[in-house]
Amino acid sequence: MSTKFHPFRRIAVLLQFVAFLPSQAVIFDTVGQLPQTSYDFIIVGGGTAGNAVANRLSENSRINVLVLEAGGSNEGILDSIVPFFCVSATPDTPIDWNFTTAPQPGLNGRSVAYPRGHVLGGTSSVNFMAYLRGSSSDWNRYAAITGDSGWSWDSIQPFIRMNEQWTPPADGHDTADQFNSSLHSTSGINSVSLAGFPHPTDGRIIQTTKDLPDEFPFNLDMNSGDHLGVGWIQTTIKGGRRSSSATSYLGPEFISRPNLHVLVNARVTRLRPTSTGNEPLAFRTVEFVQGSSNNSIRLTASKELILSAGAVGTPHILMHSGIGDRVALSKLGIPPIHYLPSVGQNLSDHPLLSNSWLVNSTDTFETPERNPALSSAEFARWNTTQTGPLIDTPLDHLAWLRLPKNSPILQKFPDPASGENTAHYEFLFVNGLIPAGPPPATGNFLSVITAVVSPASRGSVTLATANPFDAPIIDPGLLTAEFDLLTMREAVRSAQRFVAGPAWKGYIIAPVGGLENATTDQDLDDYIRSNTATIFHPVGTASMSAKAAAHGVVDPDLVVKGVLGLRVVDASVLPIVPAAHTQAPAYIVAERAASLIKAAWHI
Repeated sequence: MSTKFHPFRRIAVLLQFVAFLPSQAVIFDTVGQLPQTSYDFIIVGGGTAGNAVANRLSENSRINVLVLEAGGSNEGILDSIVPFFCVSATPDTPIDWNFTTAPQPGLNGRSVAYPRGHVLGGTSSVNFMAYLRGSSSDWNRYAAITGDSGWSWDSIQPFIRMNEQWTPPADGHDTADQFNSSLHSTSGINSVSLAGFPHPTDGRIIQTTKDLPDEFPFNLDMNSGDHLGVGWIQTTIKGGRRSSSATSYLGPEFISRPNLHVLVNARVTRLRPTSTGNEPLAFRTVEFVQGSSNNSIRLTASKELILSAGAVGTPHILMHSGIGDRVALSKLGIPPIHYLPSVGQNLSDHPLLSNSWLVNSTDTFETPERNPALSSAEFARWNTTQTGPLIDTPLDHLAWLRLPKNSPILQKFPDPASGENTAHYEFLFVNGLIPAGPPPATGNFLSVITAVVSPASRGSVTLATANPFDAPIIDPGLLTAEFDLLTMREAVRSAQRFVAGPAWKGYIIAPVGGLENATTDQDLDDYIRSNTATIFHPVGTASMSAKAAAHGVVDPDLVVKGVLGLRVVDASVLPIVPAAHTQAPAYIVAERAASLIKAAWHI
C-alpha cells in the first residue's frame, strides 16, 4: 500500500501547511551552539525512551540534561506528522537508519528491511503508532526473571498513567463501546486516542466477533492486561497528528526548560571509561561526531550516561566501547574493556506476514492511490481541518489470539507465551494492500496481516567491523524456531476462517498474493517463508536479569552490570519480546527508569 504524496502536490500545499506547524523551541544543530558543556546526565538517543527520561530528569531545575540524537529534527517532516503517511516513513528514507537483516534461513535466505527511526523521536516518529501495553503476564514474567517486583503488572500502573494522556478522537464520536475509560489516564504526556475516521470494514469486523465469538471474541479494551480477542486499536495520535516522544515529551512547554538541551545530528561512536587507577570501572564520557566531520567530540556526565539508542543502536555502541564478548571484540581489533558476553545476544522480534483478498468494493485505500485528484483533496482536507482519512493509521482493529489448548503445536513444544492470557499471534486489519508500493492497476483489497507475538526464535546484533560507522549485523532469526513457523501457519488459517464468516459474504472474492495457491501444509509453509518480514519490534539485546545473574547486560535498575555511571533505558532491556507493539512498553521502561534514577541520586 503506497500513500506517498507526490512531490509536486506536496510543494503545492507546503506554504499553507507551514502555517499549521506548531512552533518548537530551540533544538541545537551543532555542539558549538550549546550554552554549556557540563551536564549531570547525558542521554544517548533522542528516541522513544530517551526523550521521556530527559523530560522527567529535567523536571528538577537544578539538574542539567543533554540529549544526543544521531538524526535530525522531526519538524516539518510530513511522513512523520500525518498519521496515514506512516507507511511512507520507512524504509529507504532519510528518517530511517535503512538497516537490512542478515540473510534469514527461516525466510528462504532473504534479507529484509529492518526499520529504525533516524530522527528526533526515534522509532516513535516513524512507527504505525499502535499503543499496546502487553499482557499482565508479560510484565509479571519480567518481574520473575529479574527478581524485581517493581516490573510486575501491578507495579507499573503508575508509570502507565504518567505516560498516557487519553485524547478524544479527532471526529469526537461516541467511544463508549470502543474502550474502557477507567483503564486510561488523562494526566500523562503522550497522547493516546481511537480512530477518528471510520473504515468501511469496521462493521464487518465487529459483526464477526458476534457471529464467531468462540474463536474471535470481542475485547472492549486490549490494554486491560487481558488482551485476548478482537478490538479497536488505540494509537499515539492527537488531533489528527502523530504524537511522538519528540512532540510530547519534548513539546514546547518542556524543551524550553533552560536545563534541558537537545543536540541533533550527533552520532555517538563509543563510550569512554572515566575511572582511573584502582577505582571501580565507570563509563561517563561519550564520544560523538557531527556531520561529515571525523573529528571526535567528547563530553562527560557528572552523574550518569544513559544509553537509549534502541535494540540495535545500544548493543552497537556498547560493543564499540569495548563492552561485550572479549573474544568477538578482539577478533575485530577492539580492545575489550568489560566482559559482558550477553551484549547483542537474545534479539527477539515479531515476524509479520501480509495476507490479502480481492474484495467486492471500491471503498478501499487503492481508490485514492490511483486518483491523484482525490489523494490531493484528502491531503488538503487534513491540512486545513485535521479531519478525513489521513488522521489515522491504516489500522482500525487488532486481534490477539491463542492456539487452542489441544493444539498439536502446544503438545510438541513448550509454550513460549508468558501466560494463558497472552496471545500467540495477532491480526492487523487493513482496508487495502500492505506493504507500501504502487497498487495493482485494478481491484480493491482487504489485508489481514498475521504476526507471531510470542515467538521462540532468537537472534543477535553483532559487529561487522571495528568501524563504528558501519552497520551492525542484524540477525533476528525470524522463523528459525519450528514453533514460530507452525504458529504462523495456524494464524493464516485462522485469518481465512475470519474472512469466511457470514459478515463477509458477498464482500470477499478471492485470496491473492500467493495465498490462493497455498492449499496444503507445504504450500502454506512455502508461502510463509517467501513472504514473511518483520513488524520491527526488536528487544532483548541488552537484557535485564537478576542482580546476581551471570547472564544479561543490566541489573533490574537498568545499570550496566559491573559498571558505574552507565545505564540502559530502551526496549533492548526487555528480556523477552512482549505480546504487544513495543512503543508503549518502551515508554513504561523509561518512566520507571526515570523514577529509579531520581531515587538513586536523591533528585
